[in-house]
Amino acid sequence: MSGLLALLDDVAAIAKVASASIDDIVGQAAKAGAKAAGAVIDDAAVTPKYVHGFAAARELPIVWKIARASAFNKLVILLPVALLLSNFAPWAIAPLLILGGLYLCFEGAEKVYHWLVPHDTLAKIKDPEHTPLDMAHLEEQRVKGAIKTDFILSAEIMTIALAATDSSSGWMFQGAVLAVIAVAITAAVYGAVALIVKADDVGLHLVENGHTSFGRKMGAAIVRGMPRFMTGLTIVGTAAMLWVGGNIVVHALHEMGWHLPYDLIHGVAVTVGQGNGFIEWTVTALIDGVLGVCLGLLLMPVIGVVSGMFGKKDAEAH
Repeated sequence: MSGLLALLDDVAAIAKVASASIDDIVGQAAKAGAKAAGAVIDDAAVTPKYVHGFAAARELPIVWKIARASAFNKLVILLPVALLLSNFAPWAIAPLLILGGLYLCFEGAEKVYHWLVPHDTLAKIKDPEHTPLDMAHLEEQRVKGAIKTDFILSAEIMTIALAATDSSSGWMFQGAVLAVIAVAITAAVYGAVALIVKADDVGLHLVENGHTSFGRKMGAAIVRGMPRFMTGLTIVGTAAMLWVGGNIVVHALHEMGWHLPYDLIHGVAVTVGQGNGFIEWTVTALIDGVLGVCLGLLLMPVIGVVSGMFGKKDAEAH
């Protein structure tokens, strides 16, 4: 009997230790996740634009495809890579972040260029004779583009979270914290995206089935407002790509020892802000965004030439 009681005491002690460890992991995840809040907001703002323009029946399936790939990227690719780089090659993190930031700059600048210089892609898609095939192809391309963009933002989120995690607790603890962050952020971001893209359907349902005048008016307001909201969100998402891309490049260069861009931007922000944190943040984000546009526009012809070379090789192979 005494042996059984001792065993139960040991089990209780182990349970307390496990419970404390779980609390520590969740606490660290919450703190680290808060550090990456800016990137999380950018991720949520960027994604809905990839769903814009599709039939209502395709919206949630597209969001699910992107969310599933995002979770896979965070848990299966980025988490192990982050731990390996942190423990064996910390010097490689900054250059990789620069590449990711430049990609975001390119993506954002390309969107801005297409707004300023209209092209006939949408006209072709609206041609009734080619609609099903073109829309299926467009969906595939949108999903691929969203997954690529999400991968870069996820890499930034995981890197920021890794830097905010207590490294003295060991790589297993870090891995558990990053796993909690990956699952929580993916669920939060794509849950929010799903609500955003289906809001117009909810509004239509209220208009058609609302039992009160207030409910029907609210539904009508949602239906009228969502197209403008989605357009605004697309603009915010593109701006976020440019801001985050420029910010990643500046901070990565700062970490590598080239402090001039960071010091200049910080100096201007402090001078303009005069101690006001919000103004300083706004000025920094604006300069980072302008830098992102410039870097992206410089990259467009380079990436165009490279893509053309690979496209030519592919054509010759076929």
